[in-house]
This record gives sequence, C-alpha cells and structure tokens, in this order.
Amino acid sequence: MVTIVDYGSGNLRSVQKAFERLGTAALITDDPNVVAEADRLVLPGVGAFGDAMSELQARGLVAPILSHIRVDRPFFGICMGLQLLFETGWEGGRQAGLGVLAGDVARFELPAGMKVPHMGWNTVTWRGGQRLGAAGEADEYFYFVHSFYARPAEASVVAATTDYGGEFCSAVSRGRLFATQFHPEKSQAVGLRLLQEFLG
Repeated sequence: MVTIVDYGSGNLRSVQKAFERLGTAALITDDPNVVAEADRLVLPGVGAFGDAMSELQARGLVAPILSHIRVDRPFFGICMGLQLLFETGWEGGRQAGLGVLAGDVARFELPAGMKVPHMGWNTVTWRGGQRLGAAGEADEYFYFVHSFYARPAEASVVAATTDYGGEFCSAVSRGRLFATQFHPEKSQAVGLRLLQEFLG
C-alpha cells in the first residue's frame, strides 16, 4: 500500500493512477493518523511553496511526515514534494520548508530567450547509481513543469541533475528518502519504471 499525502494539490489522482497501473493500491488521504501509519509515503504537489507549507501545517501533516522520514521509511517526493524538503523557499519572499535537507529553493534566472516555467521533456543524468538503488541511464527523459529549483547545501544528496540554462538538481536521495523535481507519473514508461523501483 502506498499512502499519498493530500494537502489540496491538484495532481493527486494522476499519481494514484500511476501506482494503480503498477498493480499497487494507493490511498489519497489528509488524515494525520493514516499518514503516521504509512509504510510507503508519497508527497506530490504543484503550486506555491508557502501555500503548500500552510496547508500541511493546517491539516496537521507536518509532524507525521517528518516522523516517517526520521525513522527512514520509504518516502517519495514529487515536484513540490521535493522542494518542501528543504529549509527555505523564496517564492513570494522567504518561506520556511520542512527542513529535512539543508539548502533552499530559488526561481530560475535564465539567459535571454529561455522561458520560465521549465516545461516539457528534458534529460536526467543520474549520479553514482542513486536512481533508487539502480544504475540508471545517463540520458533518460522525464517530464518537468516548474519555475523554482532546489539548491542543496550538501552535494551528497544530489541523485540527478538536469540542464536548463545551467545544471540544476533534479532528484535527491538520502537513505530511503527519494524525491524528483520532474513528474514520474507524467513520464510514461520510464516514469513508471522509477515508481516501480520505489515499490521494491
């Protein structure tokens, strides 16, 4: 069973359907008690950093999420679910994140002619076999939609990078915590393979 955290984000059903295509039950919930008992937790999300944190706090979800990560149960963050892991977000001014990983989340500052948000398919290059314990290919394409990107303070947590006007962190990994800036649920077969690896 996969538990998907509901804090009012818009892409929950697509994440749930991706796991269902893999033959795995996936429950969408905003019940802190259910989240606290989760075996495998997924934090998806789109939208604004500050709003997302406010919703997590209002629904009493911050403590069970942090507890899940602290005891090193399997965790998968997607898009905003990666960004919220960091200490600080700069969307709409300084915003406090979950503080699981050191670093911040900043808006793209791109060369002239490059658009924000970064939207569409782009290459993900995996570092040191950190693709959920698999080797990974150097040129796998995944689907992105984002205007902000994470800047980890510790290089050791960077599991993958992508180039968009310069290299940025597109996945992080630490213990059984794994998170991607891209959307595996929108990335067709390669995305489903990544979610399958999370299931073990």
